Amino acid sequence: MILRPYERAIFKRYMLPQRGEGFIFVAAAFSFIAVTLGVAALVIVMSVMNGVRSDLFDKIVGLNGHAVVQGFGGRLPNWQEVLRQAKATPGITSATPLIEQQLLATSNGRVEGILMRGMLTSDIHSNQTLNAKVLQGSLDTLQPGSGNVAIGSELARNLGAQVGSTITIINPSGRATPFGTTYREIAYRVSAVFEIGVYDFDKLYVVMPMQDAQLLLLYGNDVGMIEVQTTDPDKVGAILEPLREKVAAQAVISDWRSMNSSLFEALSVERVAMFVILSLIVLVAAFNIVSSLIMLVRAKTRDMAILRTMGAPRDSVLRIFMAIGLSIGIAGTAVGMVIGFSLLYFRQGVLRGAEFVTGQPLWDPSIRFLAELPSKPDPFEIVGIAVMAVVFSFLATLYPAFKAANTDPVQVLRYD
Repeated sequence: MILRPYERAIFKRYMLPQRGEGFIFVAAAFSFIAVTLGVAALVIVMSVMNGVRSDLFDKIVGLNGHAVVQGFGGRLPNWQEVLRQAKATPGITSATPLIEQQLLATSNGRVEGILMRGMLTSDIHSNQTLNAKVLQGSLDTLQPGSGNVAIGSELARNLGAQVGSTITIINPSGRATPFGTTYREIAYRVSAVFEIGVYDFDKLYVVMPMQDAQLLLLYGNDVGMIEVQTTDPDKVGAILEPLREKVAAQAVISDWRSMNSSLFEALSVERVAMFVILSLIVLVAAFNIVSSLIMLVRAKTRDMAILRTMGAPRDSVLRIFMAIGLSIGIAGTAVGMVIGFSLLYFRQGVLRGAEFVTGQPLWDPSIRFLAELPSKPDPFEIVGIAVMAVVFSFLATLYPAFKAANTDPVQVLRYD
């Protein structure tokens, strides 16, 4: 908003508290603080929500793929042909055979439920999610017939295991004998401990070479599923449609949306709800701007009358008060952005400090899924938050500004 020289002089004078106007200044300061806190809260919460969704998506999809082709009954006998068809499907960037089975593991007298995952050694070594954070040992030690496995960090903690420890994996579906089905138990050496960053994965996963998994489950040469990656996860349904028709007689295809629909839908609903709730802070700040401007207009009524008598047009008075309200909104928005991004940058330190003060774990991985507090600011959302705050501030100036511009000099100065 462009102000004339005399309008700028009046604007600067009214922005500073005069004698007897301390209460008006305090009201304006509270408006500024409210805008600042509202913008900072929106920036922090929306960035954290985006970070949670992005991290969960990257780690879940990075480990489980965009979709899986799973054989009926949990086994895929003719998997080599299905693998060839998947790799030949346009839009599919990779296809990986897998075996996944819920089993039991024991070590040091402790028993835990696990999710055993058998993978080709080449896929184990090239999987970025598994290799991102290996806490102990090396995944290169996972070779067929070596008897080595890699386990998640939380599972290692629960079993009291570390690199070099021995764990026994129990397959309840063992061999049938005249006396009934006997459990199949095989001892493995822990050669690596990894941390995916998703609590539920870290407390369940045991990774071993495909051939060892086939031997443990008595699968022969079969696998359980084929994991596929696509060029665009949002279009995974259309990309996989040709493959779905080819494998309909022996397998079913599930994509990441159907496998994790409840989780991502809950995150989307929570994200929208938090945005609406926190936007109310900015709306309340706008009402504070209205109240402070109304008090300023009432205090400056005589000044406006004199200014109008000297020849100042209505639009000058309108611009002065709109500039005052907008300056509060813009300054609050700018400071709120700085505070929001600063807290996001130091979020782990702030979180640890809050935990130290309260004595409570504020980010429990067993509840929050992720090991650390994530953050991913969205530039479009940040711009939207800034525009919303400025627009609310602008709208808040309209009534007081028009009230000041409509001041009748005759009525105000008739008895002076």
